[in-house]
Amino acid sequence: MTAINPFTEQLIAWQKVAGRHDLPWQKTRDAYRIWLSEIMLQQTQVSTVIPYYARFLESFPDVRALAAAPIEAVIEHWAGLGYYARARNLHRCAQQVVAVHGGKFPDSAEELAALPGIGRSTAAAIAAFAFGRRAAILDGNVKRVLCRQFGIDGFPGSTAIDRRLWALAESLLPDDNIEVYTQGLMDLGATLCTRSRPRCADCPVAGACVARREGRQAELPTAKPRTRVPERQATFVLFTDGQRLLFERRPPSGLWGGLLVPPEGEPAEVAARLGLEIGEIQPLPPLKHAFTHFRLTLVPMLCRVTAQSGVAERGCEWVEIVRAVGAGVPTPIRKLIRQVASAGG
Repeated sequence: MTAINPFTEQLIAWQKVAGRHDLPWQKTRDAYRIWLSEIMLQQTQVSTVIPYYARFLESFPDVRALAAAPIEAVIEHWAGLGYYARARNLHRCAQQVVAVHGGKFPDSAEELAALPGIGRSTAAAIAAFAFGRRAAILDGNVKRVLCRQFGIDGFPGSTAIDRRLWALAESLLPDDNIEVYTQGLMDLGATLCTRSRPRCADCPVAGACVARREGRQAELPTAKPRTRVPERQATFVLFTDGQRLLFERRPPSGLWGGLLVPPEGEPAEVAARLGLEIGEIQPLPPLKHAFTHFRLTLVPMLCRVTAQSGVAERGCEWVEIVRAVGAGVPTPIRKLIRQVASAGG
């Protein structure tokens, strides 16, 4: 047995006493539930995930139920969580687990990482929590912890620093208590070693932390080199008959893939394409929304429909305004719907 690193030993002891133990996906070896939580937690806070996780399990209690569900239902349950490729990959992964693995998740990190939407770090977390496998995680929170603790300079997203961090993460793995250690890393990054205002006084490994000793908590990890974020603008036409709104379903891939959105384009052109006759056109306040790689200004136009023909044949569907906020729509579109509701439809 190899000697345990002091960082690892202290983290395990701290997690057992002060870590999180009451999250809804803890205290289970069910790989399906653990996988679902890990995918939802990618780039999303625990407090946001918990209600989505509960609702998913109500509708899709196991991997076979999820695999058999229509993708539209999965997307609708995901609406509001963002990063919608995760939902599409979730569905594909469930189908592959059923078709290739007989409905059981493989128990090694390597096999898990080969499934849709499961990267190396997520695979390691699933393998550790569901099967007790010894594998290293390295998500954004863990990178921050390691960069501060060991004084690692350089942007973690660069190839060289990423490789160095993976080697370090592997070297810190304990021979035993892998689940406790893995949870401890997650807990430390999420609750104490946060991006801003880290609680160093409460940290179990602060004594050896390079960032704390040198007063560099705000500098580490090194920020990504700044680049100009592209700006885009799009007009969305909110057609209404007073009680309902008209939506189109996006293609399965791409921005907001599989979700319902109002038709995009100039009102008169869109109305002609959809066979609609419109009356009053009311501009609504523009809305800015930031994506990972660009910023979008949504320009909403509320249009009263006076007559229609052939809309259903054109792949559109009417949704009651009171139901639209809870439908499978992206977050910024949900905000536009609330504008319509406040404007009285």
